[in-house]
Amino acid sequence: MTLNLLIVDGYARDGREELAASNAHVASELYAETLRRLLAPESPRLAVLFAADADAALPAGTALADFDGIVWTGSSLTIHSGRPEVTRQIDFARAAFAAGVPQFGSCWAIQIAAMAAGGDCGPNPRGREMGLARNITLTPAGRGHALHAGRPDAFDAWAVHDDMVTRLPPGAVLLATNAFTPVQAMAVTCGPGEFWAVQYHPEFDAAELAALYALRAAHLVERGLAPDEETVHTHATRLRQLHENPADPWLRQTLGADEQVLDFHLRTLEIRNWLHACAVPRARSQR
Repeated sequence: MTLNLLIVDGYARDGREELAASNAHVASELYAETLRRLLAPESPRLAVLFAADADAALPAGTALADFDGIVWTGSSLTIHSGRPEVTRQIDFARAAFAAGVPQFGSCWAIQIAAMAAGGDCGPNPRGREMGLARNITLTPAGRGHALHAGRPDAFDAWAVHDDMVTRLPPGAVLLATNAFTPVQAMAVTCGPGEFWAVQYHPEFDAAELAALYALRAAHLVERGLAPDEETVHTHATRLRQLHENPADPWLRQTLGADEQVLDFHLRTLEIRNWLHACAVPRARSQR
C-alpha cells in the first residue's frame, strides 16, 4: 500500500537556509529519506509543507483529509516566542487535529502538540539537552503503548533541544521521561485527531549530530556549554567516525553509544510503530 504523507518542516526560512549551507540535512529532507527507507520497497507519496512561512499552502488540489498521516520535524524556533512563524504552526496542528489526520513528530513536534491541544511549554531549567538523552524511561502507560512497542524500559536517544513541555494538555498521556526532561514522549487525543510525539530525534544518526555540533559550535561556547570551539569540533569528528564505523569499541565506549542509537531500525522504532499503528490503518480505511 502506498501511503500519502505530509511532512511539516518546522524551520523558518532562515533556519532552513542555515542548515542547507552546512553539512546538516534540511529537516524535511532527512525525514523524507527516513520514511522512504522505512517503507521500502513501497515508495510513499510525500508532500512537504513549510508551515512557518506566511505563504505556506498544501499542494494544489489537496486537503488535509487527503493525507494518511502528518509527520513533523524539529525546528530552531522557540515555541513560546509568540512569533507568527510559531503561531501559524500551532494553528495548523489544530486544524489537523480537527480533520482527524494522525500526526507524529520529534522534538519541536511534541511542543507543537502540547500547545495546539491546550498544554504549555517553556525553557528547560536544566538548559540544553544535546547529544544523547540518557536513560529515557517508559512510564507504565508507555510500556503498554504501541508507540514504544519493541523498546526496552529504558534507553538512550539522540536529542537537541532547549525547550520542553511544562504542562500536559487535556487528553494527553505521558509515555516516557528522564531526569533531564520530564516529558520525553506523549500521545495526545484532541477532538477526532491524535498526535504521537517524542522530544528526542529518532530520525537522527551520529553524523547528523556531528553536523549540528559543528554548526552550533560558537553558540555552545557562548552559552558556557563547551570550553572552546576546537573541543566542539573534535567531538563532532568523533561522532562522524562513529557513524562511519559503528562497531568501533573505543568510540562506542567513550561516546556512550549503543545499538539503540546506532542501529537504524532500533533508533527509528517510534516512526515505524506510528506508521503501522496509525497511518497504515487510515490508508486502508480511505481506499
